Amino acid sequence: MDPRVAPRRHGLLRRSVFAALAVASRALGGRALYRRRHLARGRFVVREERVELPDLHPDLEGLVLAQLSDLHAGPWMGPGDLTDVVCVVGEHQPDLIVLTGDFLTRDHRDVERVIGELSRLHAPLGAFAVFGNHDYRGRQEAELARALAGAGITVLRDASVHLERGRGTLALVGLEDLEEARVIDLDAALSGVHEADTVVALCHHPAGARALADRGVSLVLSGHTHGTQVDLPFLRRLGPAHPGLRIELGGTLLLVSRGLGAVGPPVRIGAPAEVVLVTLVRAPSA
Repeated sequence: MDPRVAPRRHGLLRRSVFAALAVASRALGGRALYRRRHLARGRFVVREERVELPDLHPDLEGLVLAQLSDLHAGPWMGPGDLTDVVCVVGEHQPDLIVLTGDFLTRDHRDVERVIGELSRLHAPLGAFAVFGNHDYRGRQEAELARALAGAGITVLRDASVHLERGRGTLALVGLEDLEEARVIDLDAALSGVHEADTVVALCHHPAGARALADRGVSLVLSGHTHGTQVDLPFLRRLGPAHPGLRIELGGTLLLVSRGLGAVGPPVRIGAPAEVVLVTLVRAPSA
């Protein structure tokens, strides 16, 4: 099954309207307002998800993953804006940190605006990421991956890594973006996975979960949709299609983060910025 999705392209009228809104928002202090309303402590959501997995190794019981997504560094996200988010993540002491793409908005150099705070994310099993559709702007993925590696974040590009806690092994898989990557190699991404592994996949676009479910992946973490960002009639259709926050696909669970940043106007309505905390537990016997 080919997971590729046709990239979304906006018409001239929509781009012009968004550009005008961006200019007006800057004039009104949009970035500072977004930080106060959506990224300050108590303003963003810490969403807790309990995921039951059959055959989970006892040493992986209670393992906690912290997921951050859709930062969109650029006009509405810059130095200091993630301070409270990083502090709250640290207070929860996750075992693993994952970031599911869209680090930047327009240019790969945008990530420099948040790289200092990202470097303060620490967990015993490390920090790993995949790219989102915005991260391919200018085709500077290699430079972006190097910048993130300098902050201690490993980008998984159609690749997997085995993480051990005690005698338990978690296979973490990362897939390239379904819309913008030149190549998406699902076989390569899963080539290092063993049959006995508990498999968690990172895929920016939620549509990739179906192909991953067909390959026996237990849990898929995605972002991309911003939870519609502006959850109002008609306006919610301006963004990517949002399938929901928690979707069962047979034996595979898809969790979709509403993300932290914004594109277009720096506004969120009915779709709060969030950090997702995922706790893995063993499913009770039938």
